[in-house]
Amino acid sequence: MLGQELVYAAMPGGWEMVVIALVILLMFGAKKLPELARGLGQGIREFKGAVDGVKDELKDVEDSIESEESPDENSPS
Repeated sequence: MLGQELVYAAMPGGWEMVVIALVILLMFGAKKLPELARGLGQGIREFKGAVDGVKDELKDVEDSIESEESPDENSPS
């Protein structure tokens, strides 16, 4: 129970998020924010694509292992 309370204590609340957003706005300026957001979005898309690629590879390997382990249904017993 104590560990769960510590996790929630570390998460920023509503006003803290506003302060963080203001600090970011002051640090980078209004002109750089769209470029930063575009770069962040592109990075997230690339990450998701990589994750999907790894999932597809794992699925292919799993299917090939299952096909090797299962006996051929057409062969006589």
